[in-house]
Amino acid sequence: MPPKEQTAWIGRPVPRVEDDRLLRGNGRYVDDIDLPGAAEAAVLRSPHAHARIDSVDVKAAREAPGVVAVWTGADVAHLPALLNREELRTPPRLAELLDPRVAITPMPLLATEKVHYVGQPVALVLAENRYLAEDALELIEVRYSPLPVLVDPDLALTADAPLLHDDLPDNTAVAVATRVGDPERAFAAAHTVISEEFHAHRYVASPIETRAVAARVDPYSSELTVWSNTQTPHRVREAVAHTLGRDSETVRVIATDVGGGFGQKGILYVEELLIPYAARELGRPVVWREDRSENLTAASHAREQIHRIELAADADGKLLAVRDRITVNFGAYNMTGLVVPYNSLCHLLGPYRVPHVDIDVVGVLTNTAFATPYRGAGRPETVFAMERAMDRLAAELGLEPAELRARNLIGPDDMPYTTGLVDRSGNPQSYDSGDFPELLRRARAKVDVPTGERPEGKHVGVGYAMYIEATGLGPFETARIDIAPSGRVKLAIGAPSQGQGHRTSMAQIAADALGVPLDVIDVVGGDTDKTPFGVGTIASRALVNAGNATHRAGRLVREKALDAAARRLGVPVAELTLTDGVFTTKTDGGPTLTLAELAGRAPLPGTPEPTDGRHGTELSETVHFRPPGFAVASGAHAAVVEVDEHTGELEILQYVVVHDAGVIVNPLIAEGQVTGGIAQGIGGALYEEMIYGPDGQPRTGTYMDYLVPTSSEIPDLDMDEIHSPSPMNDLGVKGLGEGGAIAPQAVLANAVEDALRPFGVVVRRGPLSPSRIRDLLRATTPAATS
Repeated sequence: MPPKEQTAWIGRPVPRVEDDRLLRGNGRYVDDIDLPGAAEAAVLRSPHAHARIDSVDVKAAREAPGVVAVWTGADVAHLPALLNREELRTPPRLAELLDPRVAITPMPLLATEKVHYVGQPVALVLAENRYLAEDALELIEVRYSPLPVLVDPDLALTADAPLLHDDLPDNTAVAVATRVGDPERAFAAAHTVISEEFHAHRYVASPIETRAVAARVDPYSSELTVWSNTQTPHRVREAVAHTLGRDSETVRVIATDVGGGFGQKGILYVEELLIPYAARELGRPVVWREDRSENLTAASHAREQIHRIELAADADGKLLAVRDRITVNFGAYNMTGLVVPYNSLCHLLGPYRVPHVDIDVVGVLTNTAFATPYRGAGRPETVFAMERAMDRLAAELGLEPAELRARNLIGPDDMPYTTGLVDRSGNPQSYDSGDFPELLRRARAKVDVPTGERPEGKHVGVGYAMYIEATGLGPFETARIDIAPSGRVKLAIGAPSQGQGHRTSMAQIAADALGVPLDVIDVVGGDTDKTPFGVGTIASRALVNAGNATHRAGRLVREKALDAAARRLGVPVAELTLTDGVFTTKTDGGPTLTLAELAGRAPLPGTPEPTDGRHGTELSETVHFRPPGFAVASGAHAAVVEVDEHTGELEILQYVVVHDAGVIVNPLIAEGQVTGGIAQGIGGALYEEMIYGPDGQPRTGTYMDYLVPTSSEIPDLDMDEIHSPSPMNDLGVKGLGEGGAIAPQAVLANAVEDALRPFGVVVRRGPLSPSRIRDLLRATTPAATS
């Protein structure tokens, strides 16, 4: 924590410094990058879910007005296929302990022999503008021979299912299983066992700015600069360098304002490799911007899982065992390996004490758009299953659902708590800190159920859901601090911002660590030239990793500055303080010196310099922070809803959230992150669904059919927080960006089921649209909706 003489910025609700620029329309998205003479790209995408490519005729397209080039799979077949190498890597310890199966499915930059989903890139047109490129797409003639289509993951696993990828023995992309204790014996001895099947439906991130890439080769230095609204610029740099056969030092990737990422922009796409290749081949800048229909149908999807879950409990409701068979629809390609399936596996138990566990996860290849992490990354799906199962168990036992949860929570005195599972890094899973009973107690205390008679046909229900989230994924993150001659502080971090407020929160951390005012700090994130090494902003990791790297770098620079100032002033270091950018002596009336004066002046003649290299006159430091383990965040959500049995309409009367993310750097930003996550969670719970027909054709490819919530559909939130500092890092912080999105699907499903309990309704999937609620009512009491 900051020294006592400093003014603490950590914990202050500082307004976001980046908002003025963004609200005035001065954001810099890829669409704002002005590259004179740039060619614009358009992608021809497969209209078939599964087919062989018999021929591609691009002659007419190449002769179309304004067309610069047209490439097919044959033209780029010499380039390496796309692999998200880091995401597909299985940690050695995890591989040793669980021996998971991970099938690798490289994706060609443009399809050659077969297409595997509607929207797969088949050809690329480069023209003087996007309009001409789109016109040329219409002139490309592709002959396809349709093949059998699989959209149901259960059917894709059957022995006679057609293969998606000819080089694989079956359609299994990932398989991993784990056991703790003796689950068979626990189930046999249990007082009560419930068995359920829950479906987490497929939906899409829908960022404000769709995916976009621009690239240019400098004619003088030959440096390749790529602008991408990516969450992982360093991974893009390495992939581009590998694809083009360049040294990574000759490739610069700049993450723009991004316009929202949510995980969809955390992986590599073929367009991020094709556009830099085109810039090199054409010798001119190239730009590609995805349209909204492409984003909905051809960018990554998420969430689709089936949980066949069983809970065993004693007569008092104490959990004895959990068994779950999880099926994850990967879509056409295995893009991220174990990431989502294993996140679901190791977050299933949540905050509950479960002595016996049996979990089996299989990821399945189907003829749908590939699935990757989306805000929460496997946790909303598994929390939906576990929290729905807890409500079903409570009903079976005749217990109030919140009371059943309270009886099974791990307590604060149990921390650190080891679950018996293996975490995503391959280490024993441990919850580092938390107070789950207090989270639930506060949520219950806030719930205010309307009393009195309700209007005819209106039913009120209450739902609860709890979760944990392992945050701060490694392996590292970078921060570099430089004090400019003017005294301004330049902070560069490897993690770009997609709306998290890094320029404010990271500046707060740096201000405390250094002892300088907040307004002298400039923060740059996501530029590979500023920080040559980095990972990115994914997996609720930026504050934990980049924040602690910033903190450590700031402390080291402060130490250097105090040492240099002491020598300049001729006083012992112990006599100096650095507050608000001014060095003062502890003795009244002693000399003072500003940081700008120190940084802007050369060493005095004859001043002895240290020889150990640590305290030189250059006021800069680079730190790579490597977390020793996960910082586990947690939360409890509660919702009160009113459901109209006649129309199926649902109104959220109250939404309560109590979260624990350790030390909060900026309460305003934290509240905004939780609010945004809950809004996306409500969208998935009530509105959003990507639907495929049995032929693999998307049926919700525009916003006419794919519904997203607006601010009018998001209720006021009743928010509270507790603070359990993480012992896994110096700042005691935990990740917060995904937490709000994890529980809404579960809590609203539980509330709806509670409201419709008189009708015997059981909610097993979402979204809970009016039509689906009416279908549930018809299935139980046909007269209720007649």
